[in-house]
Order: sequence, then C-alpha cells, then structure tokens
Amino acid sequence: MELAKLTTLVSSRSTVAGHPITVGISGYGGSGKSTVARALTAHLADTVRIRGDDFLDPARSHRRSADWNGVERTRLRDEVLAPFREGRPSTFRRFDWAAKALGAPEPVPSCSIIVVDLIGLFHPSLIDAFDLTIWCDVDLDTAQLRGMRRDAELGRDHEQLWNEVWVPNERDFDNHFSPRERAEILLPNA
Repeated sequence: MELAKLTTLVSSRSTVAGHPITVGISGYGGSGKSTVARALTAHLADTVRIRGDDFLDPARSHRRSADWNGVERTRLRDEVLAPFREGRPSTFRRFDWAAKALGAPEPVPSCSIIVVDLIGLFHPSLIDAFDLTIWCDVDLDTAQLRGMRRDAELGRDHEQLWNEVWVPNERDFDNHFSPRERAEILLPNA
C-alpha cells in the first residue's frame, strides 16, 4: 500500500471512529517503522507520533527474552493509549536516553490520531489498544542488514546486540505471538 492510500485509510478510520484513534506500527528492527510513522504524521493533520524508543527499558531491551520484555507495554497502554482513546487527560514520561532515566511528566498530546512505532508492539497485552495495526513487512534478514547499516552510519556499534539479542528476540517473539498476523495492513518494503 502506498503512502497516499495509507494516509486516506487512517484519515477515514479517524472520521468514522468518532473518538481519537491510535495507530500501531510494528515490524522487525530496521524494517522501516519509524520512517512510516514520520511520513504518516507529516501527511495527516492533527496527528502526533509517539516514539517507541520512549517506551523501552534499555537494560531489558539489551537482553534475550522471548517476548521483548524490554518494551514497557503496560506503561504505554496505561499512560498514553487508554487515556488518549478515552479522551481523558493524562501524563506520561518518555525514557530519556541521555540521562538513562524516565524524563519529566508531560501531557498526553491532544490530537485526533496518535501513531506509535515500536518493536514487539503487537503483543496480546496491547493489541486491543489500537484502532489500526500496520506491519512493516520486511523479512528479518533484510531488516537486520538495514538496521545494522543505520546503526553504523550513526556511529553505533551494535553488531553483537543484533546477532546475539535482537534478532533472536525477534524470532522468539514471532514464534510466540505471530505479530504479522495481528496486523490489519501489511506494508511490503516499508
């Protein structure tokens, strides 16, 4: 699905819902989640992106786990997604990577659409928090190569993490939760 069609779909879903909507974008690390989220946010009025990295625990996300337990799904759901969809005020705290701690509380955005992009997002504990789910449908080998290339360009040496933690975590998460099958929209070559 091209960006114009995806933008039209999200806009129409927002109009029909009658309440603020949440769009979840997931896929493997390096699959293009953030690129798609930024593009949607740029092309849709009254839309805010919530970076998935703001809801990662850095210590746990750098360890092996079968369910990407470094993703703080409960915090994302309770502090952002549920209050936003219900139209009630709330605050949340982003993870501050420079300070290596949660940042100061800030209000949940007041808008029509929140877009969240994150690995391990389509987990049973969180899937119902989304009005639309999008999977960046890039195979794991390609996503890994793209992610490693991106990290190298940014001067980050994550090769060992990719090989020993993140790719095995992706495989385990796939085997346990079938995130691709939970997506309403598949975006090939995102």
